[in-house]
Amino acid sequence: METAPPKTTARNPYLRLLSTPGARAFTAGNLLARLPMGMFSVSAVIMIAGAYDSYALAGAVTATGLATTAVVAPWTARLVDRHGQARIAVPATALAVLGSLALVLCVRLDAPLWTLFVAYAATATTPNTGGMSRARWAHLHQGDPAALHTANSFEQAADELCFMLGPVLAAVLCGALFPEAGTLTGAVLLMTGVLLFAAQRSTEPPVAPRTRAASPLRTPGMPALLTVFLATGAVFGSMEVVSIAHAGGAILALQAAGSCVAGLVYGSLRPAGNVHRRLLLCLTGMTALMALPLLAATTAEALPVLACALLLAGAATAPTMVTGMTLVQRLTPASQLNEGMTLAVTALLGGIAAGSAAGGWLVEHAGTVTGYAAPLGAAALALTVTAAWATARRRAARNAGPVRT
Repeated sequence: METAPPKTTARNPYLRLLSTPGARAFTAGNLLARLPMGMFSVSAVIMIAGAYDSYALAGAVTATGLATTAVVAPWTARLVDRHGQARIAVPATALAVLGSLALVLCVRLDAPLWTLFVAYAATATTPNTGGMSRARWAHLHQGDPAALHTANSFEQAADELCFMLGPVLAAVLCGALFPEAGTLTGAVLLMTGVLLFAAQRSTEPPVAPRTRAASPLRTPGMPALLTVFLATGAVFGSMEVVSIAHAGGAILALQAAGSCVAGLVYGSLRPAGNVHRRLLLCLTGMTALMALPLLAATTAEALPVLACALLLAGAATAPTMVTGMTLVQRLTPASQLNEGMTLAVTALLGGIAAGSAAGGWLVEHAGTVTGYAAPLGAAALALTVTAAWATARRRAARNAGPVRT
């Protein structure tokens, strides 16, 4: 018999959230497991480029891993939904860690190049720890939209923090110790974090009865929403490449910081109105703010101006992601929640890869200033898709009566 989390008098919504029995324990393990997600690609690039003197090879290996993850991750998430988080996450993580260790050995032993691709592809079994954490919040606070809104905001801020600190930690370890230090440390943190997370069985969502349910991809509205995630990922990927080319990688921390703070503030507010309308408003704000880096790069040479523009631009991304994840949770059946959220993350990763390629092409052929048009265009695409989706929903509502939101 399920029991609702006890009420608390804490006024801060995040204190109320973390006062849920078992929440702090699984959150600590999840954060420990999530930090390496921002470390592995940077560590691999430093390690491979240093050993083989080829950034092209390093980029190809990491791109192969990303493509493999896009294929494997939804299947891993489906197994998690069918058999439980602990039963699947631990062996899947162990296999991914073995892939990381194999990559280190291949580099150290100067193995044939194809072994690098195979080893890094094996890391694609890494479970979506952020999705599993969101699934736990959804289970613990089902029927409480305000608590879920705060939980999604907290998780998004955690994502931003990990992807802000991970690359820095990887670069420091690889530079101060030895080139393989980042990958090895990431592997230890990932395995330890997943073991701690999986040990918290009291908060794990129950396994739903096995049914022949269709893929969440067939849920009405899900293809449009995944297209929005794809375009949003292109915003992140293109912004990263263009900003590194224009001003160096350190400035990207400001965008992540702006997103992290905005996510926490957004989570402390009480969600109001239709969630579809909120997504439309968030994307409108993100598209408008993405024009700031382009204007700053065009009209000013001073780096502080661009830094402020990136800080403000980042402030719109977390609310957009939080609202998008809330919609994923509402559109996906509870028995397929991990799979639905992993599909969203996969779309996001695909967008990041496409955005990186588009941003790099613009930088090379038109310069870094023009390159900032790529994230603006991607944000506008996400807004256009959402507006078209909203129009279709309004037509359906007129023809079939009220639509549940």
